Parts: sequence; C-alpha cells; structure tokens
Amino acid sequence: MSVHLEEMLAACKPYTQQGQLPSYIPALKKGDPKHLGVCLLSCDGQLIQAGDCGVQFSIQSIVKPILLLQALLDNGVDAVRAHVGVEATGKPFDAINYTDQVLDSQHLNPMVNMGAIAVCSLIRGSSYQERFHRLLALTRLLAGEDARIQVNEDVYRSEKASGNKNRALAYLLKTYGIIQDDVEEVLDCYFHACAISTDCVGLARIGCVLANKGCQPGSQDPIIPPEYARFVNAILTTCGMYDGSGDFAVRVGVPAKSGVGGGIMAVVPSRMGIGIFSPALDAKGNSLAGTRLLELLSRELNLSIF
Repeated sequence: MSVHLEEMLAACKPYTQQGQLPSYIPALKKGDPKHLGVCLLSCDGQLIQAGDCGVQFSIQSIVKPILLLQALLDNGVDAVRAHVGVEATGKPFDAINYTDQVLDSQHLNPMVNMGAIAVCSLIRGSSYQERFHRLLALTRLLAGEDARIQVNEDVYRSEKASGNKNRALAYLLKTYGIIQDDVEEVLDCYFHACAISTDCVGLARIGCVLANKGCQPGSQDPIIPPEYARFVNAILTTCGMYDGSGDFAVRVGVPAKSGVGGGIMAVVPSRMGIGIFSPALDAKGNSLAGTRLLELLSRELNLSIF
C-alpha cells in the first residue's frame, strides 16, 4: 500500500481554512479548524497515517451505520426494512419536509437523522440505557480492543440541550406511529450515540471491518455477518454523504459516512478502511478538507468502485 500520504495531506491543508465549524451544537464550535488527519488500514492489516490522527472527536452521524448494524443483528434485514427505507432522500440530513404526503417509514433512510432516530427504537434492550450500552459495545468490537472509544459527555450535554430540531423530528415519528416508545428516551439514546468519540485510527478500523466482509483486518473470521456488511455498504454508497452523496460518488466513488464532528469513515471493499478528521465543514455538512483528501486518495490509489 504505497501512497504519498504526507504530500497529499499538505496539499489539502489549505481547505481547512475554507470550511466552517458547526454552530448549532455549541460543543462542536470549540473545535480547531486547522486539524487534518488521515489513517489507511488495509484488509491484510497494514496501517499508515499522517497528520492529526490521534485527536479525539465525536463521530456524530458516523454512528448511523453502526446503529444500522446493531438493528440488523437484533432483527434481520426484513424487519429493519419494514421500519425504515433505503432510498436517498435528496434532502439535508435534518430535513423535516421529506415528503408532501403522509410521512411513511419508507420515505426515510438510516443515514438521515429521522431514520437513525427510528433505528434506535429497533435496538433490543430492557431500557434505552441498555440499548445504548449494547451499541457502544458493538462500536468497540468493530474498532478493536485497543481503540479509544468513549462518550464525550460535554458533546452529549450540548446536543441534548440544543437538539430541538431532532426533538421535532422524533415527535413527527411518534405522531405517524413510526416509533412507539417515549420520545425523550429514544432521543437520549441517539444523543449519547452521536457523542461517541474516537480518532482516525478507530474510524479506519471500523471501515476496514465493513471492507473486509465483516472480518477484522488480517482475519477471515467474521465478527458481523458478511451480508450485513454488504447491506450497510450499499446504503453508504447512495446515502452516506448526506445530500452530497451523488457528487461524492462521482468524485471519490466509495461507500462513506461523514459526521458534523468532522470525521469521515470510508470503505474500499476488499481493500481498506479509511478514517479522516478535519472539523471545518462544507455547506452539506461534510468535512471540506477531508472530502478533498479522499478525492486525491481515490485518484492516486484507484479506489473508486465504479
């Protein structure tokens, strides 16, 4: 796995000055927009990294494919698809007006906020605290035993205090019968999930499991069923980069998930997982410098699946 990673990182560093930190979650506005880090982990276990790879950040929407995986493990594909759709919405991740018709679960997908909140209700557990801890355990399993996976309590409290739009989305779900449980309990699980933190290496490890047919790097023993990895990768390809997913598919061409914390997890099937962190975002809510860096990597290493 030969790549001039330091040179590409330096070429993309100026883009960190062109994005904006998210202002609607006060804790995320405290980030340093100059940060840029990248880690590549091949399916045979080779790891290379550059830049600010050790900086911890909240994964935010990158938890959505993990939420989906947990729901699949608990319920299977048919049950999950009965509760949430798979089509791209073509709208921002926090949009309320998904359709002019009566809201239906098939109008949503698991990579937008409303779909992910619905998926929280599919995770099994006697309480939403138990459901979250099962999700956290799965995240740690995917990222590997030595990964620094924890909850950023400051981010969690900030999201809970400022998350009125997510409350509106959750109450809409409740109104149309898509979720049955107490809205505040479902949201508490969701806010905790978004506040899970890791670094670029942790993201690359999670991406590598999805790339490696559900197996840890350097292993042929699946920790998740390969058919679930394929299911998640397909949705990441069409929906993972918000309403910028089509442009990303053309310019980069791999399954990926971004988060407004500045992270991007990319999956190159049968080849590698990639973790990137740069907190300054573009207008779609994706890391600006991170997306540019992935575009360079895709050209250099011929990563596109298309």
